[in-house]
Amino acid sequence: MTASSAASTALLDVASLAVTFPAGDGAVRAVDGVSFTVAAGETVCLVGESGCGKSLTALSLLRLVPPPGSIAPGSRIQFEEQDLLTLDDRALRAVRGRRLAMIFQEPMTALNPVLTIGDQVAEVVRVHTTLSRREAWERAVDMLTQVGIADAATRAKQYPHQLSGGMRQRVMIAIALVMSPRLVVADEPTTALDVTIQAQILDLLRTMQQRLGMALLLITHDLGVVAEMADRVLVMYAGRIVEEASVTDLFASPSHPYTEGLLAAVPRLGDERERLQTIPGMVPAPGSLAGGCAFRDRCPHAWDLCAQQEPPLHQVSAAHRARCHLVQEPERRRPATERAVPDARA
Repeated sequence: MTASSAASTALLDVASLAVTFPAGDGAVRAVDGVSFTVAAGETVCLVGESGCGKSLTALSLLRLVPPPGSIAPGSRIQFEEQDLLTLDDRALRAVRGRRLAMIFQEPMTALNPVLTIGDQVAEVVRVHTTLSRREAWERAVDMLTQVGIADAATRAKQYPHQLSGGMRQRVMIAIALVMSPRLVVADEPTTALDVTIQAQILDLLRTMQQRLGMALLLITHDLGVVAEMADRVLVMYAGRIVEEASVTDLFASPSHPYTEGLLAAVPRLGDERERLQTIPGMVPAPGSLAGGCAFRDRCPHAWDLCAQQEPPLHQVSAAHRARCHLVQEPERRRPATERAVPDARA
Protein backbone atom coordinates (compact mmCIF):
# COMPACT_ATOMS: atom_id res chain seq x y z
CA MET A 1 0.00 0.00 0.00
CA THR A 2 1.38 3.42 -0.93
CA ALA A 3 1.71 6.27 1.58
CA SER A 4 -1.10 8.21 -0.08
CA SER A 5 -3.50 5.26 -0.14
CA ALA A 6 -2.62 4.39 3.47
CA ALA A 7 -3.44 7.93 4.53
CA SER A 8 -6.76 7.87 2.66
CA THR A 9 -7.86 4.67 4.44
CA ALA A 10 -6.41 5.52 7.86
CA LEU A 11 -8.54 5.79 10.96
CA LEU A 12 -6.18 8.51 12.22
CA ASP A 13 -4.10 10.68 9.89
CA VAL A 14 -1.75 13.18 11.54
CA ALA A 15 0.14 15.57 9.26
CA SER A 16 2.73 18.26 10.03
CA LEU A 17 1.78 18.33 13.72
CA ALA A 18 3.69 20.99 15.65
CA VAL A 19 3.31 22.02 19.30
CA THR A 20 4.88 25.33 20.33
CA PHE A 21 5.70 27.00 23.63
CA PRO A 22 6.52 30.70 24.07
CA ALA A 23 10.19 31.44 24.68
CA GLY A 24 11.47 35.00 24.93
CA ASP A 25 10.27 36.97 21.93
CA GLY A 26 9.37 33.88 19.93
CA ALA A 27 8.36 30.26 20.34
CA VAL A 28 10.03 26.87 20.36
CA ARG A 29 8.65 23.66 18.88
CA ALA A 30 8.49 20.76 21.32
CA VAL A 31 6.80 18.67 18.61
CA ASP A 32 7.99 19.56 15.13
CA GLY A 33 6.35 18.38 11.92
CA VAL A 34 5.15 14.96 13.08
CA SER A 35 3.17 12.92 10.55
CA PHE A 36 1.84 9.39 10.89
CA THR A 37 -1.25 7.23 10.43
CA VAL A 38 -3.04 4.56 12.44
CA ALA A 39 -5.28 2.06 10.67
CA ALA A 40 -8.42 0.49 12.11
CA GLY A 41 -7.52 -2.34 14.50
CA GLU A 42 -3.78 -1.59 14.29
CA THR A 43 -1.36 -1.22 17.20
CA VAL A 44 1.20 1.52 16.64
CA CYS A 45 3.89 2.14 19.27
CA LEU A 46 5.47 5.59 19.64
CA VAL A 47 8.82 5.10 21.34
CA GLY A 48 11.70 7.28 22.52
CA GLU A 49 13.48 8.68 25.56
CA SER A 50 11.80 10.99 28.06
CA GLY A 51 11.66 14.52 26.68
CA CYS A 52 11.29 13.47 23.04
CA GLY A 53 7.73 14.79 22.72
CA LYS A 54 5.77 11.51 22.91
CA SER A 55 3.26 12.60 25.55
CA LEU A 56 2.73 16.01 23.93
CA THR A 57 1.96 14.24 20.67
CA ALA A 58 -0.59 12.06 22.47
CA LEU A 59 -2.22 15.03 24.23
CA SER A 60 -2.40 16.91 20.94
CA LEU A 61 -4.64 14.24 19.43
CA LEU A 62 -7.35 15.10 21.96
CA ARG A 63 -6.45 18.82 21.98
CA LEU A 64 -5.30 18.63 25.58
CA VAL A 65 -1.93 20.38 25.23
CA PRO A 66 -1.31 22.15 28.57
CA PRO A 67 -1.02 25.96 28.38
CA PRO A 68 0.97 27.95 27.46
CA GLY A 69 1.59 25.32 24.78
CA SER A 70 -0.48 25.36 21.62
CA ILE A 71 -0.91 23.40 18.40
CA ALA A 72 0.67 25.42 15.60
CA PRO A 73 -1.22 26.54 12.49
CA GLY A 74 -0.71 24.16 9.56
CA SER A 75 -1.08 21.06 11.75
CA ARG A 76 -3.71 18.50 10.81
CA ILE A 77 -5.29 15.78 12.94
CA GLN A 78 -7.85 13.88 10.90
CA PHE A 79 -9.85 11.19 12.68
CA GLU A 80 -12.46 9.18 10.81
CA GLU A 81 -12.12 11.76 8.01
CA GLN A 82 -12.97 14.60 10.40
CA ASP A 83 -10.41 17.33 11.15
CA LEU A 84 -10.31 17.53 14.95
CA LEU A 85 -8.55 20.90 14.90
CA THR A 86 -11.56 22.56 13.27
CA LEU A 87 -14.15 21.30 15.79
CA ASP A 88 -15.74 23.59 18.36
CA ASP A 89 -15.72 22.51 22.02
CA ARG A 90 -19.15 20.87 21.87
CA ALA A 91 -18.30 18.80 18.79
CA LEU A 92 -14.95 17.84 20.29
CA ARG A 93 -16.56 16.62 23.51
CA ALA A 94 -18.74 14.32 21.40
CA VAL A 95 -15.58 12.70 20.00
CA ARG A 96 -13.52 12.48 23.20
CA GLY A 97 -14.38 9.42 25.24
CA ARG A 98 -16.86 8.05 22.72
CA ARG A 99 -14.85 7.49 19.53
CA LEU A 100 -11.37 8.55 20.64
CA ALA A 101 -10.21 7.88 24.20
CA MET A 102 -7.03 8.17 26.22
CA ILE A 103 -5.44 6.21 29.05
CA PHE A 104 -3.31 8.69 30.97
CA GLN A 105 0.15 8.00 32.33
CA GLU A 106 -0.48 8.34 36.07
CA PRO A 107 -3.89 7.13 37.30
CA MET A 108 -3.48 8.60 40.79
CA THR A 109 -3.44 12.12 39.33
CA ALA A 110 -5.86 11.41 36.46
CA LEU A 111 -8.60 9.96 38.70
CA ASN A 112 -10.74 12.29 40.83
CA PRO A 113 -9.94 11.51 44.50
CA VAL A 114 -13.37 12.61 45.80
CA LEU A 115 -15.51 10.49 43.46
CA THR A 116 -15.96 6.74 43.62
CA ILE A 117 -14.50 4.79 40.73
CA GLY A 118 -17.98 3.67 39.71
CA ASP A 119 -19.13 7.27 39.43
CA GLN A 120 -16.11 8.13 37.29
CA VAL A 121 -16.76 5.33 34.82
CA ALA A 122 -20.51 6.00 34.81
CA GLU A 123 -19.92 9.71 34.14
CA VAL A 124 -18.52 8.89 30.70
CA VAL A 125 -21.62 6.86 29.89
CA ARG A 126 -23.99 9.60 31.02
CA VAL A 127 -22.15 12.27 29.01
CA HIS A 128 -22.39 10.29 25.77
CA THR A 129 -25.75 8.51 26.13
CA THR A 130 -29.29 9.11 27.40
CA LEU A 131 -29.11 6.25 29.91
CA SER A 132 -30.38 6.88 33.42
CA ARG A 133 -28.05 7.18 36.38
CA ARG A 134 -28.85 3.61 37.42
CA GLU A 135 -28.31 2.21 33.91
CA ALA A 136 -25.01 4.08 33.58
CA TRP A 137 -23.90 2.68 36.94
CA GLU A 138 -24.76 -0.86 35.82
CA ARG A 139 -22.75 -0.40 32.64
CA ALA A 140 -19.83 0.95 34.69
CA VAL A 141 -19.88 -2.11 36.97
CA ASP A 142 -20.00 -4.39 33.91
CA MET A 143 -17.02 -2.57 32.39
CA LEU A 144 -15.05 -2.87 35.63
CA THR A 145 -15.75 -6.60 35.54
CA GLN A 146 -14.55 -6.82 31.93
CA VAL A 147 -11.21 -5.24 32.81
CA GLY A 148 -10.60 -7.85 35.48
CA ILE A 149 -11.66 -6.14 38.71
CA ALA A 150 -13.03 -8.81 41.05
CA ASP A 151 -16.24 -8.06 42.94
CA ALA A 152 -16.74 -5.01 40.75
CA ALA A 153 -20.07 -4.04 42.38
CA THR A 154 -18.28 -3.50 45.69
CA ARG A 155 -15.14 -1.97 44.21
CA ALA A 156 -17.23 0.53 42.24
CA LYS A 157 -18.22 2.17 45.54
CA GLN A 158 -14.59 2.68 46.59
CA TYR A 159 -12.32 5.68 46.04
CA PRO A 160 -9.02 5.70 44.09
CA HIS A 161 -6.84 5.76 47.23
CA GLN A 162 -8.41 2.47 48.33
CA LEU A 163 -7.10 0.63 45.28
CA SER A 164 -3.64 -0.65 44.34
CA GLY A 165 -1.69 0.86 41.46
CA GLY A 166 -2.62 -2.01 39.16
CA MET A 167 -6.30 -1.72 40.06
CA ARG A 168 -6.27 2.05 39.44
CA GLN A 169 -4.77 1.43 36.01
CA ARG A 170 -7.57 -1.03 35.27
CA VAL A 171 -10.06 1.66 36.25
CA MET A 172 -8.39 4.06 33.79
CA ILE A 173 -8.74 1.41 31.08
CA ALA A 174 -12.40 0.93 31.99
CA ILE A 175 -13.03 4.68 31.68
CA ALA A 176 -11.33 4.72 28.27
CA LEU A 177 -13.13 1.64 26.91
CA VAL A 178 -16.63 1.93 28.36
CA MET A 179 -17.96 3.56 25.16
CA SER A 180 -16.13 1.09 22.86
CA PRO A 181 -14.03 3.76 21.07
CA ARG A 182 -12.49 3.25 17.64
CA LEU A 183 -9.05 4.40 18.83
CA VAL A 184 -7.39 4.44 22.25
CA VAL A 185 -4.26 6.45 22.99
CA ALA A 186 -2.38 4.86 25.90
CA ASP A 187 0.37 7.03 27.38
CA GLU A 188 2.88 4.84 29.25
CA PRO A 189 0.07 2.70 30.75
CA THR A 190 2.47 0.45 32.70
CA THR A 191 4.71 3.14 34.23
CA ALA A 192 5.52 2.57 37.93
CA LEU A 193 3.91 -0.88 37.96
CA ASP A 194 5.87 -4.00 38.86
CA VAL A 195 6.72 -6.45 36.10
CA THR A 196 3.93 -8.91 36.88
CA ILE A 197 1.25 -6.20 36.90
CA GLN A 198 2.72 -4.67 33.73
CA ALA A 199 2.27 -7.99 31.95
CA GLN A 200 -1.33 -8.23 33.18
CA ILE A 201 -2.16 -4.70 31.97
CA LEU A 202 -0.64 -5.30 28.53
CA ASP A 203 -2.49 -8.61 28.22
CA LEU A 204 -5.71 -6.82 29.21
CA LEU A 205 -5.18 -4.14 26.55
CA ARG A 206 -4.55 -6.80 23.91
CA THR A 207 -7.63 -8.78 24.95
CA MET A 208 -9.90 -5.73 24.99
CA GLN A 209 -8.51 -4.58 21.64
CA GLN A 210 -9.42 -7.91 20.07
CA ARG A 211 -12.85 -7.91 21.72
CA LEU A 212 -13.75 -4.36 20.68
CA GLY A 213 -11.84 -4.21 17.38
CA MET A 214 -10.25 -0.90 18.35
CA ALA A 215 -6.97 0.61 17.20
CA LEU A 216 -4.27 1.37 19.79
CA LEU A 217 -1.61 4.08 19.80
CA LEU A 218 0.73 3.03 22.59
CA ILE A 219 3.26 5.54 23.95
CA THR A 220 6.23 3.90 25.65
CA HIS A 221 9.98 3.99 26.22
CA ASP A 222 10.11 0.23 26.85
CA LEU A 223 11.25 -1.74 23.81
CA GLY A 224 10.11 -4.95 25.47
CA VAL A 225 6.57 -3.58 25.37
CA VAL A 226 7.09 -2.59 21.73
CA ALA A 227 8.23 -6.09 20.76
CA GLU A 228 5.21 -7.64 22.47
CA MET A 229 2.47 -5.25 21.36
CA ALA A 230 3.30 -3.38 18.15
CA ASP A 231 2.33 -3.95 14.55
CA ARG A 232 4.22 -0.81 13.54
CA VAL A 233 6.71 1.43 15.37
CA LEU A 234 7.39 5.17 15.29
CA VAL A 235 10.70 6.22 16.86
CA MET A 236 10.69 9.80 18.12
CA TYR A 237 13.66 12.02 18.92
CA ALA A 238 13.75 15.74 19.78
CA GLY A 239 10.17 16.28 18.68
CA ARG A 240 10.43 14.51 15.31
CA ILE A 241 9.80 11.04 13.94
CA VAL A 242 13.24 9.66 13.05
CA GLU A 243 12.26 6.13 12.02
CA GLU A 244 9.08 4.32 11.04
CA ALA A 245 8.88 0.59 10.33
CA SER A 246 7.01 -2.61 11.05
CA VAL A 247 8.02 -4.11 14.38
CA THR A 248 9.76 -6.98 12.56
CA ASP A 249 11.83 -4.68 10.33
CA LEU A 250 12.72 -2.33 13.16
CA PHE A 251 14.17 -5.04 15.40
CA ALA A 252 15.80 -6.95 12.54
CA SER A 253 17.37 -4.01 10.67
CA PRO A 254 17.16 -0.60 12.37
CA SER A 255 18.35 2.20 10.09
CA HIS A 256 18.66 5.24 12.36
CA PRO A 257 21.63 5.34 14.78
CA TYR A 258 19.27 6.45 17.56
CA THR A 259 17.14 3.34 17.09
CA GLU A 260 20.29 1.23 17.03
CA GLY A 261 21.36 2.83 20.31
CA LEU A 262 18.01 2.14 21.96
CA LEU A 263 18.08 -1.49 20.89
CA ALA A 264 21.71 -1.94 21.99
CA ALA A 265 20.84 -0.65 25.47
CA VAL A 266 18.25 -3.38 26.09
CA PRO A 267 19.54 -6.11 28.46
CA ARG A 268 19.34 -9.65 27.11
CA LEU A 269 19.40 -13.07 28.71
CA GLY A 270 22.90 -14.51 28.62
CA ASP A 271 24.52 -11.09 28.12
CA GLU A 272 27.86 -11.19 29.94
CA ARG A 273 28.71 -7.47 29.62
CA GLU A 274 29.54 -5.80 32.93
CA ARG A 275 27.91 -2.57 31.74
CA LEU A 276 24.94 -2.03 29.49
CA GLN A 277 25.59 0.07 26.41
CA THR A 278 24.33 3.64 26.70
CA ILE A 279 23.73 6.53 24.32
CA PRO A 280 26.05 9.38 25.35
CA GLY A 281 24.63 12.83 26.05
CA MET A 282 21.04 14.02 26.47
CA VAL A 283 18.05 14.82 24.29
CA PRO A 284 18.58 18.48 23.21
CA ALA A 285 16.18 21.08 24.61
CA PRO A 286 13.62 22.43 22.12
CA GLY A 287 15.07 25.33 20.15
CA SER A 288 18.66 24.63 21.20
CA LEU A 289 19.83 23.41 17.78
CA ALA A 290 20.32 25.85 14.92
CA GLY A 291 20.02 23.24 12.17
CA GLY A 292 21.22 19.92 10.90
CA CYS A 293 20.46 16.54 12.44
CA ALA A 294 19.27 16.78 16.05
CA PHE A 295 21.05 13.52 16.92
CA ARG A 296 24.44 14.47 15.47
CA ASP A 297 26.18 15.24 18.80
CA ARG A 298 25.31 11.78 20.12
CA CYS A 299 25.82 9.86 16.89
CA PRO A 300 28.89 7.63 16.33
CA HIS A 301 28.58 8.07 12.54
CA ALA A 302 28.12 11.86 12.26
CA TRP A 303 30.06 13.84 9.64
CA ASP A 304 30.01 17.41 8.28
CA LEU A 305 26.73 17.08 6.38
CA CYS A 306 24.91 16.13 9.60
CA ALA A 307 25.61 19.60 11.06
CA GLN A 308 24.74 21.40 7.83
CA GLN A 309 21.52 19.76 6.67
CA GLU A 310 18.65 18.08 8.47
CA PRO A 311 17.92 14.76 6.76
CA PRO A 312 14.41 14.08 5.44
CA LEU A 313 12.64 10.79 6.06
CA HIS A 314 14.39 8.61 3.47
CA GLN A 315 12.65 5.49 2.17
CA VAL A 316 14.56 2.41 3.33
CA SER A 317 12.02 -0.05 1.94
CA ALA A 318 8.32 -0.04 1.06
CA ALA A 319 7.15 0.41 4.67
CA HIS A 320 10.38 1.54 6.33
CA ARG A 321 11.65 5.14 6.55
CA ALA A 322 14.48 6.77 8.51
CA ARG A 323 15.53 10.39 8.99
CA CYS A 324 19.26 9.82 8.45
CA HIS A 325 21.81 10.66 5.75
CA LEU A 326 23.26 7.15 6.17
CA VAL A 327 20.30 5.74 4.24
CA GLN A 328 21.73 7.33 1.08
CA GLU A 329 25.39 7.11 2.11
CA PRO A 330 25.66 3.75 3.91
CA GLU A 331 29.40 3.57 3.26
CA ARG A 332 29.89 6.21 5.95
CA ARG A 333 28.57 3.90 8.67
CA ARG A 334 31.57 3.23 10.87
CA PRO A 335 32.23 -0.32 12.14
CA ALA A 336 31.74 -0.85 15.87
CA THR A 337 35.50 -1.32 16.35
CA GLU A 338 36.17 2.21 15.06
CA ARG A 339 33.59 4.04 17.15
CA ALA A 340 34.50 6.05 20.20
CA VAL A 341 32.98 4.36 23.25
CA PRO A 342 31.90 6.91 25.88
CA ASP A 343 32.87 6.27 29.47
CA ALA A 344 29.63 5.46 31.31
CA ARG A 345 31.21 6.76 34.52
CA ALA A 346 31.95 10.20 33.05
